[in-house]
Amino acid sequence: MALALPDLSALFGGTYTGRRVLVTGHTGFKGSWLTLWLRAMGADVYAFALPPATVPAHATLLGEPRSSRHVDLRNAQAVRDAVRDAQPELVLHLGALALVRESYAIPVDTIETNVMGLVHLLEAVRTTPSVRAVVTVTSDKCYRITPGARPFVEDDPLGGHDPYSASKACAELLAACWRDSFFAGRVLLATARAGNVIGGGDWAADRLVPDLVRAAASGRAVGIRAPHAVRPWQHVLDPLAGYLQLGARLLDGDETAEGAWNFGPAPDGHVTVDELVTGLQLAWPSIRTTRDQGTHPHETDILQLDCRRAQQQLGWRPVWDLATSIQRTAQWYRMVYEQGELRSVDDLVTYVRDAARAGAPWTRATTRRHEVAA
Repeated sequence: MALALPDLSALFGGTYTGRRVLVTGHTGFKGSWLTLWLRAMGADVYAFALPPATVPAHATLLGEPRSSRHVDLRNAQAVRDAVRDAQPELVLHLGALALVRESYAIPVDTIETNVMGLVHLLEAVRTTPSVRAVVTVTSDKCYRITPGARPFVEDDPLGGHDPYSASKACAELLAACWRDSFFAGRVLLATARAGNVIGGGDWAADRLVPDLVRAAASGRAVGIRAPHAVRPWQHVLDPLAGYLQLGARLLDGDETAEGAWNFGPAPDGHVTVDELVTGLQLAWPSIRTTRDQGTHPHETDILQLDCRRAQQQLGWRPVWDLATSIQRTAQWYRMVYEQGELRSVDDLVTYVRDAARAGAPWTRATTRRHEVAA
């Protein structure tokens, strides 16, 4: 049965209705939600990615876009063919190997996918005249970690202790290089750095929330390895709203939307792993944990993002606070595991409604950039 989609065509000033948009990484967690949102806005969605890595997979439950294909970013010719065939106006690049701990096990694959994969995509864009704008998603982990706990701002130094973080720092540098060297005057390009996202539909291995919900569904306990690590937790729809705002501004020819952007939670979302787990346990008492006392690869103790640029220049703000994000996440999984019901469309509609009530500028059909700046 085809997924029943709401009509969200008026969002972002109607920018996406009928627009040809290419999404990479559509079979992943963020990518599956993004393609759902674009389809609900009436965009002409093209997509490519590796096949879903998990069973179940959110992309499979939703149904992949009709114009999608399975492509490895490391295959330059396949990437070129996919972009040429799509002839998009906007490219939203989410395709990546996205796990820190996995990057220690497969560092070469991580670098090839996240670094050379981006190069292959940017080169494909360079030879496709239809493309007017690119948003490439990196990570809050692209920053060089320094002593202290100050939230990172966009012009802080880039770095990366582990292969994944280093690959995302490289991606930032390469995106800036292609923008300055090859795209000036033709393609507008922005990069987006989001925090740790939660929400329904993530079944990735060795990631906190998926590990917890899988264990809850099977009656097991999960070992928590870094209970005091602080992360910027946010619902997946919050950064996606930021990516879509960037895309709309770039398609509108707004050069001030180029460059790097942080999309993170409000201050209440910067909490420890333990605090997040406690919140999930309150929403789903079946979640049980133990302390994992084993030896693990290095991971950063504290990550916080300063998002004032997005707030002041885009009018972007997180819509759901941490308590709401946790509640919606737990409810989504419980409905899948306990009742076999998929709540993704309901979450999207509720999020848009709450954003409108909060006055988010992208919910107004007539929004233009001068209104946002005001």
